[in-house]
Amino acid sequence: MPRSRDSEPGGVADSEADGGTDSDRQGRNDALVAGGACALNLLSYVFSDGPDGPDGQQDVSAAGFLLVALAALPLLARRSHPVAALAAVLALDATAALTIPLPSHFGAVLVVALYSVARACPGRVTAVAATATVALTVLSQSDGRVPSLRDALASPLTALIVVGTALAINRWQQEVAANRELVAERAVADERRRIARELHDIVAHHITTMQLMAGGARANLARPEIARDALVTLESSGRLALREMRQLLDVLRADDEPEAAPSLPQPGADDLDRLVAESRLAGLPTEFTVSGPRRALPPTVGLTVFRIAQEALTNARKYAGRARASVQLTYHQERVTIEVRDNGGGASPQEGASAVGPGGYGLIGMRERVSLHGGTLTVGPRADGGFAVVAELPLPMDDADGTDGAAGAATQNEGTPR
Repeated sequence: MPRSRDSEPGGVADSEADGGTDSDRQGRNDALVAGGACALNLLSYVFSDGPDGPDGQQDVSAAGFLLVALAALPLLARRSHPVAALAAVLALDATAALTIPLPSHFGAVLVVALYSVARACPGRVTAVAATATVALTVLSQSDGRVPSLRDALASPLTALIVVGTALAINRWQQEVAANRELVAERAVADERRRIARELHDIVAHHITTMQLMAGGARANLARPEIARDALVTLESSGRLALREMRQLLDVLRADDEPEAAPSLPQPGADDLDRLVAESRLAGLPTEFTVSGPRRALPPTVGLTVFRIAQEALTNARKYAGRARASVQLTYHQERVTIEVRDNGGGASPQEGASAVGPGGYGLIGMRERVSLHGGTLTVGPRADGGFAVVAELPLPMDDADGTDGAAGAATQNEGTPR
């Protein structure tokens, strides 16, 4: 198996010595293909039946030999200029057929030229090229006579086979590339899950140690030396856990763009006013309402609320067209709900669509964030038009139990929590 250029310190020199650059290899391959096609056409010219039928002898001349050989030269440019190469081949083939008596055939050079166009060009260009190839081939080889049924059908069938083969190979290569990309993404996801398990094990071990040392220090407050040793161990375990977490998170974020400046504080539910104001400045009229008494949310829940609203408003600006949007944040005793609705008539956002930036992963990202908290996400078109994103995130029990009396009264007015 050929080695990559950066597989070892001498990779570049070894690659150039063994096979040269990619362009050089492609040039040699094109020359070999052109030479092979030219040889097949010359053999067909020399050994085919003459114009009088199977018993006739083909008149071989130096001019005919030269014209048949020249028709293969444009194949050297079939990668960079496939349409021009096909046009040149057709012109030279037609000249040869009109100048010297040639057998009726769809030559190998013409097959390679048409195949190159079908591989490299869109369907409309390929259809025009195939039609022109068939028409010019039949007309130039008919010698002014009405072509026989065999000659009239041979060229279209040959062109159809060549184009069909090229399209089938294109489709196969696309599927191979897609499968290769899918396997690579799956491997990355598996590796990240493994790293996440390692993160959990390492942090859980150190946090357990910290909890034990804190308990030991509290139980030995009357014995300062023992308490001091426990606090030193607690500090060391905390520092080690933080360092290990940062290292593993750096691996998890390896495909993100490098940060040019220190990270800003993560946004939360309190930043929704700013997000709505930015949405208005971007051209999407947006309303923002809050139901229930505001209170502090856990940082991860607040970040999820902000990101879902950000993603939904971005998709509304991108897909809803001329529309209005509304953002509603509702505080319940045991959960928080974020709703983003629009009344647009544009296309629904595709799975994974996002314009948030390098950190945005569209509807898939929203589902992953909500699933992380054990919540529910409802995404889809509204019955009265537009699109809606509704996410319900449960609150940790200690946060729900620690709400003030106003929150409890609000929950009683709502009725039984779901």
